[in-house]
Amino acid sequence: MRGSGILLHLSSLPSPYGIGTMGKAAYQFVDFLCQCGQRYWQILPVGPISYGDSPYQSFSTFAGNPYFIDFDFLAEDGLLKPDEYVPLPWGNNPAYVNYEQIYQSRFIPLKKAAARGLARGESEFKCFREENSAWAEDYGLYMAVKNFFGMASWQEWEEGIRLRTPQAMAHCREMLKNEIDFWIYLQFLFWKQWRALKTYANEKGISIIGDIPIYVAEDSADVWANPNLFLLDETRRPVMVAGCPPDGFSADGQLWGNPLYHWDVMEQDGFAWWVSRIRWAVNTYDLVRIDHFRGFDSYYAIPYGAKDARNGSWKKGPGMKLFEQAKLGMGELPIIAEDLGFLTDSVRQLLKDSGYPGMKVLQFAFDADSHNEYLPHQYTPHCVAYTGTHDNDTCLGWMESAPEHAQNFCKEYLNLTAEDSLPWEMIRAVWASVAETAIAPLQEFLELGNSSRMNRPSTVGGNWQWRVLPEQLDDSLAQKIMQITRLYGR
Repeated sequence: MRGSGILLHLSSLPSPYGIGTMGKAAYQFVDFLCQCGQRYWQILPVGPISYGDSPYQSFSTFAGNPYFIDFDFLAEDGLLKPDEYVPLPWGNNPAYVNYEQIYQSRFIPLKKAAARGLARGESEFKCFREENSAWAEDYGLYMAVKNFFGMASWQEWEEGIRLRTPQAMAHCREMLKNEIDFWIYLQFLFWKQWRALKTYANEKGISIIGDIPIYVAEDSADVWANPNLFLLDETRRPVMVAGCPPDGFSADGQLWGNPLYHWDVMEQDGFAWWVSRIRWAVNTYDLVRIDHFRGFDSYYAIPYGAKDARNGSWKKGPGMKLFEQAKLGMGELPIIAEDLGFLTDSVRQLLKDSGYPGMKVLQFAFDADSHNEYLPHQYTPHCVAYTGTHDNDTCLGWMESAPEHAQNFCKEYLNLTAEDSLPWEMIRAVWASVAETAIAPLQEFLELGNSSRMNRPSTVGGNWQWRVLPEQLDDSLAQKIMQITRLYGR
């Protein structure tokens, strides 16, 4: 079935408290999507963010970001009073997230809410903790110890707890019991609010497309609790780390720094950790975009400690063996494969064997000729077409920086006139294509420039900050989106 949707992360929603939440603005955005005739709301990973504020570098692959817990809903539930959070400083610009200010302010009311909630002794919380103990106990302990050591990476903790010796683990669980309870209770609050929001969206006919990164952060509960699953040495330092080789966009390549998986070890138990991760994502979202899908075929490994990605090498990934294991327990999976980047015949074969739709990004279409696979006339129905992603320029920003030949090709292909809006004509091209699913970031519908870009890969700071203002989501915009959506049968 043909459908379309809008890409907008939770952090970019309007809110008086410095960052978007799962509060009333999220429900209003669902209503806006319905008003626009959309079928999908695509978001970025929802995990708790670490250094650099990136949702792709999280303290846990299973936990939710406490920043997204809505205070007003907590107040309605009797866990907070408005004067405990409304007067706090949340930043001066409602169009951008001030992460430093959020970090300083947000946990003050959350501590009060958790204390009241834990005092209730709710059976619902006890059930949540038992059902999620496989990850929640390690996450709670990890965050409690991390705070005890001034938020230092687990690699810098005292030796006993860093290596998870039984004596150190027991000591920390006893010493930090209240702090552990706090962090796990925040997860209870997060997932309670998430389930309510997702239920509302689904009842309105909106499916949520979630996102899981292929890799996890080195400084995460995942690596600390499962060191045998990663390529670490005897001191638990990474041997090789993830990234991308040099290309036309970056002469030094991209050094992501994530520890790599020990695929041979993972295969011995049927990729149980990865299968549980996929099961969690499928239960959390309606569809799941897996970032850097090509890494399951082969991945780029860079020596730990390298200053750039120049001297890496390609290693063989698990291929279909992983997804066959996942299908055994869950059947066909609602996965979108992010198959962008350097593609080989074996990567293309993996995508074909998996049966998952890949991605087509219109901004990548104009650097060559009419045979470029990202041009809409080259699409096949089984794909998800985008104007651009969270990692790209906005359409206006792309046109300003693209080579002259690409600009000219784009204008000719889209039949642009001086009166036309480039973002809307790119939306039109993607919406009109045969792709079963078409997605565009909200910034394109608002015709915004690069000051509203979400992320610039390989940079730290200044990313993930853009937010939409309430007045920008008005009836005239909804009517315009509905018109183009109806026109192209989406």
